[in-house]
Amino acid sequence: MTMKYRSLNLGEGPILPLLLKMSLPSMLAMLSMALYNLMDTLWLARLSPQTIAAFTITFPIQMIFAAIGVGTGVGAGSYAARMFGAGEMDKARKTAGQVILLSAFSGGLLIVVTFSVPDLMLQVFGGTPEITILAKRYLLWVVLGAPFLLFLMMANNLFRAEGQPSLSMYAILIFTLLGAFLDPLLIFGWCGFPVLGIEGAAIAAVIGQTASGLLSLYFLLFKSQKFQLCLADLKPDFNIIRSIYQTGLPSVLMNLVFAVVIIVYNHILAPYGHLALATLGICFRINGLVMMILFGIGHGVMPLVGFNLGARLYERLINTVRVAVYCSSFFAGISSILIILFADSILGFFTNDQELIAIAIPALKIFVAPLILAGPSLVWINFFIGLGKGLTSMILLFIRDALFLIPLMYFFSSWMGRDGVWLAQPVSATAAFFVIMIWSYKELDVIRKKNGQTEDAPVSRGDTGASLS
Repeated sequence: MTMKYRSLNLGEGPILPLLLKMSLPSMLAMLSMALYNLMDTLWLARLSPQTIAAFTITFPIQMIFAAIGVGTGVGAGSYAARMFGAGEMDKARKTAGQVILLSAFSGGLLIVVTFSVPDLMLQVFGGTPEITILAKRYLLWVVLGAPFLLFLMMANNLFRAEGQPSLSMYAILIFTLLGAFLDPLLIFGWCGFPVLGIEGAAIAAVIGQTASGLLSLYFLLFKSQKFQLCLADLKPDFNIIRSIYQTGLPSVLMNLVFAVVIIVYNHILAPYGHLALATLGICFRINGLVMMILFGIGHGVMPLVGFNLGARLYERLINTVRVAVYCSSFFAGISSILIILFADSILGFFTNDQELIAIAIPALKIFVAPLILAGPSLVWINFFIGLGKGLTSMILLFIRDALFLIPLMYFFSSWMGRDGVWLAQPVSATAAFFVIMIWSYKELDVIRKKNGQTEDAPVSRGDTGASLS
């Protein structure tokens, strides 16, 4: 029995169901990845708080993976969606060929650099001599999956641009399920496997990444209805690569900025000991559980905006953004309340170390407090990416993740110590939210004027029913 994958028509039908169809596969995939990361942290926490601290020190390499993979994928997906909307099928198809080349080249380069200077890399990441020994054991294994992980991230955006988000979901589910299954077996040596400790977590990740990367390649070659790759598409096309990075490079740079943010966190918290670093790792993973779903909503918005822009369906574009903002705000608000109410019970799953729990409870509550602002912010940022305005999205992400957060971390930590580091998160998120909202509203006003010029009629601003249709 052959599975059939139908592409969604991004320019027709009610917006809310279409947004859910585009977002749900991504949300499920991102949620599964967040759960896998959470389980990774949970298993490693059972080894020792020092192991979690070492794991936390390696977060920047994961952000570098995300910078290259997600950033390039965002550029490729945005470009392909606009080409599909404009009817330029050849250009959209060739984009997929460039993604294969870029993932192989970037992944290979990351492996060479990491194996050349691992100690220096971890020192830059904020590792102390004690923690670096453990962290290196994880780093040198996990980097081996880079080419496959990068391709997985890039290809996901192509599937969404084509209107087949379920393909990206299947690929990520393979990664997370396989990794989650192998994690305890390789970490603790269950069922006859060797006891590998922190290296076991890295090897489980590499196996999952390799399998999902190969599955993504299979989908792209044999299950895609629009890309339909041929050998000639693998030839480097520097015009398309330039177009990919016109939108994607800002996202690459901003994810690298987020890696810098993690490095700053590590350096500021290192003097407070391994328990502070372990707290950071746990808070990031729990907070990431919600953020991954919000990213999924944003991923659903991006191709819808790109397609409707290319098709000049301006009113539909505006209503898509509006509905996505409502959905993300509602989910983020409920999630934030639940985590705050049950913070002590949630942390009890990770560790029995009472000193670590005492530090982590207030930190976690502070971390998740601004989630309700993160939802709309991510929708608006993906709105600009869908428009092909990568520079604008870069500026907004820089404002959110660096301009306010890094200075506030230093300011509040010098004033309040370790607790001040946690407080910087909600203060910076609130300030960034208002900047992003004002910028987005101005862009939406520009689009409303375009809609009025093309249809000779103003766009309705207050009709709730219209926003869902």
